[in-house]
Amino acid sequence: MIAHHELDPTGYRQFIRSPFVDEVLAGTDAVSLVVVRPAGPGTSTLPPPGSLPVVVAWIGDRLGGVGPAEADVVVGESDVDQLVRSVTTHPLAAVTLAVLLRAVEQCDLDTGLALESTAYSLLQGGPEFAAWRAATTTTLGPSSAPVVLTDRSGTELAITLNRPERHNAIDAHLRDELSAALAVAIADPTIETVRLDGRGPSFCSGGDLAEFGSRSDPVEAHLVRLARSPARQIARLGNVTAYLHGAAFGGGIEMAAFARRVVAHRATRIALPEIALGLIPGAGGTVSLTRRCGRQRTAALALTGREIDAETALDWGLVDELT
Repeated sequence: MIAHHELDPTGYRQFIRSPFVDEVLAGTDAVSLVVVRPAGPGTSTLPPPGSLPVVVAWIGDRLGGVGPAEADVVVGESDVDQLVRSVTTHPLAAVTLAVLLRAVEQCDLDTGLALESTAYSLLQGGPEFAAWRAATTTTLGPSSAPVVLTDRSGTELAITLNRPERHNAIDAHLRDELSAALAVAIADPTIETVRLDGRGPSFCSGGDLAEFGSRSDPVEAHLVRLARSPARQIARLGNVTAYLHGAAFGGGIEMAAFARRVVAHRATRIALPEIALGLIPGAGGTVSLTRRCGRQRTAALALTGREIDAETALDWGLVDELT
């Protein structure tokens, strides 16, 4: 467990501007989280943390509420304990995410995807992910064949994730088949619209935990992730409508958020659970979600691990329509 500070805005300004802040953030008792509590009503302007390795959290009225633009995340009072546990238990992943989101907010889509994949691969070789792997027993369940279904009707191509027994969890097989289906849509100018959905109880529960970290070389995994990126293909197409239901976790919502339009069943649940594994979103989420709901709300999902419902997702702009 790594230390955290709780300060008011004045204390935070003194802390972040201190000539010794680097010693506090990188020393033996490194601080990974600074919780800033407003001194009165309204919000304050804070000095930006820049590239300093620390998560700056503002206590607002609710998760993803209003706060200073310079903060990394805004949470409500009831979220503070969970935020502290998450960040101080997995400080490497949490701080990496905060610094990455500050950078991604300023760059184009392809640069953002490259930065995200690089950071993700670094964490795959880190101690927090290794600890999760060592403490977790996973078994690779059976998969349907094929794991992605396609159906052409006129000018529309329907693409359906087909691992219902695994809640359409993304393994290498599904990723490659999905990438191939999207490549067809890119190559064929007569396909005007693409429908993306999933069979079974969920749209997509994220990455298949049984495969997490199975590649021995994080650098190779980084290059494969860049070459075969359904997220990049969905963004490139610009004519995809994603239909969510059940769980849209991790890579599921990360890919879907690149779609031109996202339609969600009212019982849909959305979450970014990667921090608990010692990782960050790695399927494009730091790019796609920030462009839909902003850096602070993306961080709120990822740093707390909280699920949100479809109504909240609609309010945030993560989805465009409820059914």
